[in-house]
Amino acid sequence: MLEHFDCAAILRRALSGGGEFADIYFEEGSSTAIVCEDSKIERVLAGADRGVGIRVISDLRTAYAFTNEISESSLLALAETVSRAVKGKKFDRVIDLTRKIVGTGFPILLPPEDIPLKQKIATVSAADLAARGLDGKIRQVTAMYRDGTAKAQIVNSCGEFIETARTGTVFTVQAIAAEGSLVQTGYEAIGGGRGFEIFRTMGPEELALAAARRSLMMLGARKAPGGAMAVVLSSEAGGTMVHEAIGHGLEADLAQAGMSVYAGKAETQVASPLVTVIDDATIANARGSFSFDDEGTPAQRTVLVENGILKGYMYDRLSAMKDGCLSTGNGRRESYQTKPIARMTNTLIAPGTTPPGEIIHSVREGLFVKKMGGGQVNTVNGDFVFEVSEGYLIANGEIAEPVRGATLTGNGPDVLNKITMVGNDLGFGIGTCGKEGQGVPVSDAQPTLLISEITVGGTA
Repeated sequence: MLEHFDCAAILRRALSGGGEFADIYFEEGSSTAIVCEDSKIERVLAGADRGVGIRVISDLRTAYAFTNEISESSLLALAETVSRAVKGKKFDRVIDLTRKIVGTGFPILLPPEDIPLKQKIATVSAADLAARGLDGKIRQVTAMYRDGTAKAQIVNSCGEFIETARTGTVFTVQAIAAEGSLVQTGYEAIGGGRGFEIFRTMGPEELALAAARRSLMMLGARKAPGGAMAVVLSSEAGGTMVHEAIGHGLEADLAQAGMSVYAGKAETQVASPLVTVIDDATIANARGSFSFDDEGTPAQRTVLVENGILKGYMYDRLSAMKDGCLSTGNGRRESYQTKPIARMTNTLIAPGTTPPGEIIHSVREGLFVKKMGGGQVNTVNGDFVFEVSEGYLIANGEIAEPVRGATLTGNGPDVLNKITMVGNDLGFGIGTCGKEGQGVPVSDAQPTLLISEITVGGTA
């Protein structure tokens, strides 16, 4: 699309009021969302959208505007609007856009657009039927299917012309079980940068049964005890810990604004020597992966913490300009309607060398967390709280009875320094990360971890 316009002229118009950098972001895509609730198809949403955003960075400040009227005259007018919002040194470099780079992306075996809508609807209905058929205590089931494809082009005043495409599919099931006044919830999700082939590894019925069984098991679980204790986080728990306890705090814009407990701590110890934290957008078909970020920077594997030592932060172009370094490929945006900001992609704690069974056997008494729920963190001081959606007591080195109602409360740097064993496995969780009103697809991962002591909030 952008190749049909004089993008150099549009960029110069955007920079006519001053500025060090400008870019044009074009995006077009389509999506489908289907929700089955109470055994009825409640929503079927399918649509397409496209638009363009123009940005200017001047004196390390951003001016941004967007439109879905795509013509040369409308883009020149949009560039003029942005130019009036900035003042600074005049841009006097040549903009050469003769070289175009096309991102290869990841292979999609069953593109969502090739799957009939009837088949997608049948998928959520099958999940609902499977979960409800397991037990009469299952009172409510919500199955949701979402897919999306998007093509983007990024042109900037450095002379870069990037084209990239992405596909993603997500399927989630939430089952609610009730007995008397007691209500418990089970949740399962699969997805990634894939097409309909996500169901080749786990079918909709299997996913629904896993969610339903979790809700039923929690009905019979005893109330979780509270207090400080050893906690083993299973690799199946997902990466909520790494995402909340340290991930957000290592986004460069938050660190620069003094909104991170990790600000100014480069090359200092922030975690146990057993802990290495990586953000990696190059993992094939992972939910947070891409070939180029939303600013046209190639995807990268960035080591953030190495053997407990903070090595760096996740940068977009603006935060990198502020620190006089290069972007790490973490400039992401929800759509053409939003400006890019520093965001995580696929963030993980690297596997260690200890078998998971050995970690569990080493704990005399404690809590085994098989599945994490939601969490939140105060990035300024590092304090966090996480819900445990599936947990068990550990007694004499063995996993014992299930418990419900547990939460984990602590401080990111403190807890990361209390990791005393790291498993040789690795498990991924998927999600949509929110920041500044934008949501972007991410995944998080961790091996089995032993935290020597953390505060467990319980109801017993």
